[in-house]
Amino acid sequence: MRSGHEALRRGRWSEPGRIYLLTFTTARRQPHFFVWSVASDAARLMAGSQLWRKNRLLAWVLMPDHWHGLVELGDDMALADCAGRLKGASARHLRQRHPALGGIWAPGYHDHALRKEEDLLPVARYLVMNPVRAGLVSKPGNYPFWGAVWLE
Repeated sequence: MRSGHEALRRGRWSEPGRIYLLTFTTARRQPHFFVWSVASDAARLMAGSQLWRKNRLLAWVLMPDHWHGLVELGDDMALADCAGRLKGASARHLRQRHPALGGIWAPGYHDHALRKEEDLLPVARYLVMNPVRAGLVSKPGNYPFWGAVWLE
């Protein structure tokens, strides 16, 4: 019998070309990314195109204790593999650069497949407004750890 995150994923599949809102949290919800050097190292790596292969990162935000991203899934890997690759590579990198951190990511992730009728830009705006809603900044442009393809 499966339990936890694995049980929630039973019967689910990834659809190439679909856009997913992907979220994962830090281990024990530790605010690792409240520290500038840790957050900037993580953001630089996680936004870098080499990790994404045929997938496309449309928008993202790195909060002190979690990460959100809008990901358009390519045809070369399942969403679970995409999340695992991102979490694994970033954890290895951060443990090398900041060994005192300990565990970086909690197990599992949350995803929401956007329906065809959902408008992408309001979802992206909602995502990048996270730092404002959390009281970290007064407007999204004041928060340094986010990005969106529409700005590039």
